[in-house]
Amino acid sequence: MPMLKVGEATVEVAQGTRLAVAIEQAGVEIGHRCGGHARCTTCRVTFADGEPTTMTHAEYAKLSERNLLGQYRLACQITCDHDMTIAEVPMTKASQNWTDTGPALEAEVTPEAIFLPLDQLT
Repeated sequence: MPMLKVGEATVEVAQGTRLAVAIEQAGVEIGHRCGGHARCTTCRVTFADGEPTTMTHAEYAKLSERNLLGQYRLACQITCDHDMTIAEVPMTKASQNWTDTGPALEAEVTPEAIFLPLDQLT
């Protein structure tokens, strides 16, 4: 099973777990204000190691729209299929003074995930 490191926490996660869910399992209250549908970018993260080499069309479209492509990835659009180390989770419940992180996340990546190699997106 893949290992995820976020801050001081390292957790083992089930293969295919959404990264945003895995980050929550590690004890970080990551934002997902749109419910994990790639509409808001509050689940943005950066990687220290293990950044996926694929991206969903929805993630690409939203990051491009917000001029964040190449700077961040959306944790709601990534599945854990290998070891990853998160460098930064900039939008958390505490850092944004939210009363909650957003609507509950579905188990599957939504909208329906079409993963494309990064080199085909640029």
